[in-house]
Amino acid sequence: MTDLLGTPPRVVTAGVDLFATALAAQAVPVTTVEWRPPLPGTEHDLARILADPRRPAANALVVSRMLAATADLVDVRPAREVLGLRPGEFLHAGPPLTWERASGPMRGALIGAMLFEGLAGSPSEAEAALAAGTGIELTPCHDRGGVGPMAGVVSPSMWLFELCDDVHGGTSWCSLNEGLGTVLRYGAYGPEVIERLRWMADVLGPALQAAVRRRGRIDVKGIVAQMVQMGDEGHNRNRAGTLMLLRDLLPDLVDSGTPSSQVADVARFVAGNDHFFLNLVMPAGKLQTAAAAAIPGSSVVTVMARNGTDFGIQLSGTGPRWFTAAADTPSGLYLGAYGPDDANPDIGDSAITETIGLGGFAMAAAPAIVRFVGGTVPDALATSRLMYEITLAENPAYAFPILEFRGAPTAIDATLVARTGILPQINTGIAGRVAGTGQVGAGLVKPPPECFTSALKELAALTPSEPPPPSSK
Repeated sequence: MTDLLGTPPRVVTAGVDLFATALAAQAVPVTTVEWRPPLPGTEHDLARILADPRRPAANALVVSRMLAATADLVDVRPAREVLGLRPGEFLHAGPPLTWERASGPMRGALIGAMLFEGLAGSPSEAEAALAAGTGIELTPCHDRGGVGPMAGVVSPSMWLFELCDDVHGGTSWCSLNEGLGTVLRYGAYGPEVIERLRWMADVLGPALQAAVRRRGRIDVKGIVAQMVQMGDEGHNRNRAGTLMLLRDLLPDLVDSGTPSSQVADVARFVAGNDHFFLNLVMPAGKLQTAAAAAIPGSSVVTVMARNGTDFGIQLSGTGPRWFTAAADTPSGLYLGAYGPDDANPDIGDSAITETIGLGGFAMAAAPAIVRFVGGTVPDALATSRLMYEITLAENPAYAFPILEFRGAPTAIDATLVARTGILPQINTGIAGRVAGTGQVGAGLVKPPPECFTSALKELAALTPSEPPPPSSK
């Protein structure tokens, strides 16, 4: 079949594949275009936001600030010194939460923190005190400028990494990583968990402090750049980053005056914990997005976080306001006899890694991650490529060798999420839903679309109905 000029027809299809498949079966050349309807209910808000004359410059400023941000490890100190935390004051992952709405792993971590701080003599006593709420204060880590993995519970006696961004003057922090399995951040609070936390406060924290202060600043962003080219994606695979950190710290740890037996214990603990560096990637990511926060008119996502009950996001143009919806449960691979029925909904501030183009966005750089979270290597490559569809820039500092050193997809644009229907991909650990269980697996999850629709509605409400007057400068 040809047209009047004898040229074979060519067809462009979008949407349903059935038409394209039928034409292809008849040997008709077909070009398939990816198309998805926008998220329901966003049409009016998108039209208003996209017409905002401030938006192009605002988003360009956000991108430039995110890419320019630095991240240096400058100290290791207790939370009571860094943040002024008082007994009974606890920080946690994700958006704001009350004890009544807290999930099993969040409750377990808070119970463990009460025991660790000596505020209760038993789990039941701790639970009763938390339920009563007298003298107890719960605050999101993000609201205090930091991040916490999984449950993310931080109490005054826990030690923190302190990082700074010299370009924008920002600071951030994160707790020290306990390892995998039966640990506080996954909601476990047994005697071995409390004993490990005490060792971390008495030995690990002071030893790291001595080493960091002796050595001076450590360029965390530089290590992240290297680890991405060595098979780590910065969320569920941090093996190369952990070993590079240990390489940098070990000589000064040995020379710090710390007893040799403790140096050996610290080196053994860090080297045996492939996730240790995650707790430095996370505050480095927080510095990057904090540098881009509160830019009027910007539609870029600056926070994605979960507390085990809710998933929450923040946009640059809407400031510190949270937009939340019920968190979904990850799907993936399970440990031992655990299965989907044992899994808690998504939890943790570690999705800050995806917010800056790492983690689930960077699985192309770490194809081995699929053995931990599920899927296939082609899936990992396809996922990273797809994330470029909802981001505004590529970060050349975090380059993916397998994609011809293309930079990490950076600056999630909420309008692109709504227009394409493509949700950010997150890879994550899975906590047991029953308090005290610990980790039960690892897998993949996406934010609920309602977070984006509500955020866009607020951003549209903040958009001037009339263009702002020209600047006099």
